[in-house]
Amino acid sequence: MDINQLNCFISVAQTLNFSEAARRNYVSQSTVSRYINDLEKEFGVQLFTRSHRDVIITNEGKTLLPYVVDVVDTLKKAKTIIKQMHDGGQGRITLGCDVTSLSFPSKCISDFSEKYPNIVIDVKRFDGTDRNQAITSGEYDFCFMPRDMVPESSGIESIVTHYESLSVVTAKNSCFKGKSSVSLHDISNEKLLLLSESVCPIVYMEIMDLLRTFHISPNIENSFEDVISMYVAASSGIGISIIPNSLAKFTSSEYTEIYPIEDADTSIAYVMAWAKNIANPAAKLFIETVKKYAKGEDNVYGL
Repeated sequence: MDINQLNCFISVAQTLNFSEAARRNYVSQSTVSRYINDLEKEFGVQLFTRSHRDVIITNEGKTLLPYVVDVVDTLKKAKTIIKQMHDGGQGRITLGCDVTSLSFPSKCISDFSEKYPNIVIDVKRFDGTDRNQAITSGEYDFCFMPRDMVPESSGIESIVTHYESLSVVTAKNSCFKGKSSVSLHDISNEKLLLLSESVCPIVYMEIMDLLRTFHISPNIENSFEDVISMYVAASSGIGISIIPNSLAKFTSSEYTEIYPIEDADTSIAYVMAWAKNIANPAAKLFIETVKKYAKGEDNVYGL
C-alpha cells in the first residue's frame, strides 16, 4: 500500500469514474484499475462494483474512505512539517543555561523567536555535573556557561559569547551607600553570601582566587544553591554577594544595590557550546543568531 494507491482510491470514490480518477492523478486508467485491485486484495474485500456503465462504491469502500482521507491528509501534513524542519522553519531547540548565564541567552532567544515564531525553545537549568554527556548526547542543543566549564572533547564546538565582570550586591542601606564602585579592600571584612561551588564552580573559584591574590581571608557567611535565596539574604543585609554583573542587573530589585569592583580585573569568558555532529536543522539557525551578538569564534583546546 502506498500514497499513490490511496490517492487513486479517493478519486474513484469521489468521482465513481476510473477515467476521471486517472486524469486527476496523471496516470493511465489501467494503473488506477491495478491500484484498486491491489487494495482489494490487501483488505480482502471488494471496494467497488464495476460494470460497463457504472462504478458503485461498496459499503466496505464507504467505510474505508474516511480513514484513507485521514491517512493521506496526515502524510501531507507530515511532509510539510518535515520539510519545514529540514529548512529550519519549524521545530524545537533545547538550551541549557548555568545559573549565571541569563542575560545573553535571553537576548538571543528574543531575537530568534521574533524571526522564527514556529520554533519552540525550551530553556533548562544546566547544572554541569556531566558536561560532556549533556552536550554530546543530545540532551541539550546548546549550553551556555563559563568557558572554563567546557569539557576537553574533540566532539564539542563553542563560541565565546561575551565577557563578564564581577559586581558586589548589597542591601539598599549598606555601608557602601552613595558609592559608584567598591574596592576589594572595602569588602575585606564583609560577610560573603556566595553561590555554591557545586552550582557555579568557575565563578566561585574566580572569587576565591581574587581574594587570595589580594591577601583577603574569605569570610563566607553562607553559600546558596539558587540565586533567589542568595538575593533574599543579601537584601536583608546579613552579608554581601559577588556575582557576574549581568546576573546582578538581570535579577536586581528595589531592595539591593550593585557596585562594580574597581581595583581588579574580574573578567570571565562565557561561551555557547554544542555537539559538532548536531543534526537539528533549527539549531543551525540559532547559531547564526548567536553569532550576531557573540564576541567571536572559540576552540578552547585547539582540537
